[in-house]
Amino acid sequence: MANKEMEVVKGLDLKRYMGRWYEIASFQSRFQPKDGVDTRATYTLNDDGTVHVLNETWSGGKRGYIEGSAYKVDPKSDEAKFKVKFYVPPFLPIFPVVGDYWVLHIDNDYQYALIGQPSRRYLWILSRNSHLDEEIYNELVEKAKEEGYDVSKLQKTPQSDTPPEEQGPQDTKGIWWFKSLFGK
Repeated sequence: MANKEMEVVKGLDLKRYMGRWYEIASFQSRFQPKDGVDTRATYTLNDDGTVHVLNETWSGGKRGYIEGSAYKVDPKSDEAKFKVKFYVPPFLPIFPVVGDYWVLHIDNDYQYALIGQPSRRYLWILSRNSHLDEEIYNELVEKAKEEGYDVSKLQKTPQSDTPPEEQGPQDTKGIWWFKSLFGK
């Protein structure tokens, strides 16, 4: 099943997709701290059609973040296949890290989404709200399974009832990034 081509959203309205999304669940990424909470992404459309990406997470009471950009793999295609580029380490951005960001499902109201990539090593369930109805969550897990994902790797992301609105104290040394290299 993992060999079949994944189906991605066609005709994604990029302007409607912009804004804040909360990570409800994901496959653990080496680029995020294992104890991260209140993880979220904020997308802003740039004048040139690319997307500014701000990923944030809180670890040990401090905000860690990384900024990057996203762009369509094929601007002429109506498929929601993007490349996302970040520079690491975040405190001294020199090395580009590029990954795939494919929108596998989005509801009609743009309130929740399933994001993956062709290797199936990464998967995210995102929501406009910090909490997602369990029935919808289970539907998204089922969709991921249908696309060949091993959903046993999916881990729910702890989200506060009142997510942080302020940026809060920052990890200015990039310690979270170094820890993530060692799987902590």
